[in-house]
Amino acid sequence: MSRRTGVHAHQLRYYEAQGLLKPGRGTSGYREYADDAVLTVTQIRRLLEAGLSTQEIGYMLPCATGAGPDLEPCPELLDTLRARLHGLDEHIDTLARSRQTLHDYIDATERRVSPRHRRCDTTLPDQTPA
Repeated sequence: MSRRTGVHAHQLRYYEAQGLLKPGRGTSGYREYADDAVLTVTQIRRLLEAGLSTQEIGYMLPCATGAGPDLEPCPELLDTLRARLHGLDEHIDTLARSRQTLHDYIDATERRVSPRHRRCDTTLPDQTPA
């Protein structure tokens, strides 16, 4: 399955542990995947790319109908998708505010730089002196 999907075996085992994949077991004990498992793994990967948790994917996977973003309108499906989108939008807004604040600090500090100012002698813990 790993070769067929390009997904590492440990990820497949994780999907199985999360209840997203349900392989059978052969007489030798090896996992045996149904014919539709490749499509299921593709759906899982696409939903992960959308930022959904494996718990959310477990809820939505029965609604997935194709390799792309094809979902049947199952109950509460749109609520889950909209809630995730709202969370991402809030996170993006927070990052944008942080980015602007950093720009403001940089701009204000650069305006104060003059040839007479000496460099600060402080170094942040994760930086090396210039």
